[in-house]
Amino acid sequence: MIKLAAFADEIDPSLDVQIEHCRRNSVTHIELRSIDGKNVLDFTKEKREEYRKKLKDAGIGISAIGSPIGKVAIDQPFSEHFDRFKIAVELAEFFQTGLIRVFSYYPAGGEGKGAIEPHRGEVMDRFGKKVEYIEKLPVAMVHENEKGIWGEIGTRCLDLINTINSPKLRSAFDFANFVQAKEKPLDNWKLLKASSTHIHIKDARMANGHVVPAGEGDGDIEPILVDLMKTGYSGFLTLEPHLKVAGHSHGETGPELFKTAVDALKAILDRNKIAYPA
Repeated sequence: MIKLAAFADEIDPSLDVQIEHCRRNSVTHIELRSIDGKNVLDFTKEKREEYRKKLKDAGIGISAIGSPIGKVAIDQPFSEHFDRFKIAVELAEFFQTGLIRVFSYYPAGGEGKGAIEPHRGEVMDRFGKKVEYIEKLPVAMVHENEKGIWGEIGTRCLDLINTINSPKLRSAFDFANFVQAKEKPLDNWKLLKASSTHIHIKDARMANGHVVPAGEGDGDIEPILVDLMKTGYSGFLTLEPHLKVAGHSHGETGPELFKTAVDALKAILDRNKIAYPA
């Protein structure tokens, strides 16, 4: 049985509201990105304790730390960024999840400021250092393909995975992000299937990049999920709907559209007799 998770900060900034609507929609885990408008890496120790207790009491688990690690320009100082990565590792252990979501850097100067290809060596070097840091820790990174970064397209995602060549770095497959990069998700699934241990549910239309509920866009979500289940996958399907706002560093969906997003995914699962928590 697969597990349903969500970037619950898309529902509402309040953790209480996030929990309420996750439970109402059979979503058992949260990919922890922000609470009360504060990024997960910036939680105080007191807030960490408060949130962990509240989630535990509600029976809600953490699927991954939805960190922004790697979503910076490649020419930004690595030492500061690496310190932020260490916080993400600490949080993964604190919230008892084995996964940290990461990205693979914008070009020098920031998103859209130039070509990322000349920076391949630096991208690989930075990932190598992060893998080395977590080598003996009970956590791993999942790299999300994202528009504008090194891993925007499938071949470069595969290059990253193959070059680093470690079980500490796997893929978080995002359908809509490939569509918005004008790539066909089904083609990239053939490249990344073996390394994809985490799935983000977000769909989009190729014509305009507009984000829509699962199955209503060009993300090839249904055939890919059917193929995924043949592998015996029992991990997370993490909803990242972006149905109201699809921002640079966050998304917004709201409670009503969150239900729309969950129902669209459940319809795909039901059609294909894929079990999930009731």
